[in-house]
Amino acid sequence: MTAPTLRIDESKDVPVLQVAGRLVIEYLEAIEPAFRKTTPDTKTLRIDLDGLEALDTSGAWLIATLKTRLEAQGVSVELIDTSSNRTALIDTVQEALPKEDGAEAPPRGLIPWVAGIGAATAGIGASAMSLVSFLGEILSRFAYGVVRPRRWRTAALVSQMEETGFHAIPIVILMSFLIGIVLAFQGASQLRQFGAEVFVVDLIAISILRELGILLTSIIVAGRSGSAFTASIGSMKVREELDAMRTLGLDPIEVLVLPRVIALVIMLPILGFIANVSGLFGGALMSWIELGVSPSMFITRLQENTDIWHLAIGMIKAPFFAAIIATVACWQAMQVQGSADSVGRHTTTSVVQAIFLVIVADAVFSIFFSELGV
Repeated sequence: MTAPTLRIDESKDVPVLQVAGRLVIEYLEAIEPAFRKTTPDTKTLRIDLDGLEALDTSGAWLIATLKTRLEAQGVSVELIDTSSNRTALIDTVQEALPKEDGAEAPPRGLIPWVAGIGAATAGIGASAMSLVSFLGEILSRFAYGVVRPRRWRTAALVSQMEETGFHAIPIVILMSFLIGIVLAFQGASQLRQFGAEVFVVDLIAISILRELGILLTSIIVAGRSGSAFTASIGSMKVREELDAMRTLGLDPIEVLVLPRVIALVIMLPILGFIANVSGLFGGALMSWIELGVSPSMFITRLQENTDIWHLAIGMIKAPFFAAIIATVACWQAMQVQGSADSVGRHTTTSVVQAIFLVIVADAVFSIFFSELGV
C-alpha cells in the first residue's frame, strides 16, 4: 500500500504538481492538509496524475476542490493524465461541488432607506390587493353555491364546524371564566375605594358582552383554527395536492376554503355567546366571594342596567371577525411555496395578521356604534 505524495516540480516553464501513490479514502485525512497548503506563485499550474496508482471519489474530491480553489484565485489549472477515466471522475466531482455565492452587503444611506420603505409599502399594497381578490373568489363561489345548492359539501362543512366550534368550547369556557374573575376582582378593588362595589356588575356585563367576550374568543380561534387552516391547506399545496385537484376538475377554493369559512362564520357567534355566559358566571362568582353580591342580586342588576344592545353588538361583530380569520388563514395557505419551512412561516404570519385585523375591525366597530349612540 503506497501512501499518496505531493511534489511541485518547478524545473519547467510551468510548475507541475505531481500526485503519486494511492489517493483513496484511507489516506484522505493524512494528505488533505498538503492539498490545502498548495498555492503556486504563478498563474498557471499543471497537475500530473500519471503517478497515481489508485483514485477513488474522495481523492477526486481533493483534486477537484484544489482545482476550484485555484481557479477562483485566478490560476489556470491543467490536468495531465493519460487515463481519461480519472479525468472524467474529477470533472464529475467538480461539477457536483456546491456553488456558494457570498451574500451581498445591504446598501446603506438615506436613499436605500427611503427605497426600502417604498418597497415595503408597495409590498403591503400588493398583499392587500391579493387578499381582496381572494375574498372576491370566495364570495363568487358562495354565490354560485347559493344558486346551485347541490354544490355544497355538507360533510366537509359539518366536519369543520365540529373542529372549529365543538372542540374549541373547553378552552373558550376556561378563558372567559378566568377573564370574568379577573374583571370582578380588579373592579372590586377599585370601586371599593368609592363605596360603589355594586357597580361591578355593570362593569363586568358591559365589558364582557360588548367587547372582551367576542374579542378574546376571536383571538383564541385565530390562534387555534386559523393556524390549522393555514397549516393543512399549505401542506397540501407543498405536496402538490391542490394541483392534482385542479387536474381532476375540482376547485380548491370550493372544496377546501369555502367550507372552512362558512363553518367559522357559523360557529364563532356560538362560541362568543358561550364565552359571554362563562365570563358572566366567573364575574358573578368572584363578586359573591369578594363583595358579597349574591347571585340573585347580580342577576337583578344585570337585568335592570344592562341593555340588550350590549349583547347584540358583540354578536354582530362575530361573523365579521370569523370571516376575517378564515379568509386570512386560507389566503396565507395559498401563498405557501416550496417547503415545510414556508408552511411554518405563513402559519405564523396568518395568526399575526388575523389578530391584527380583528383588533382593527373591533376598533372600527367601536367608533361606528359610538357614532350611532348605541
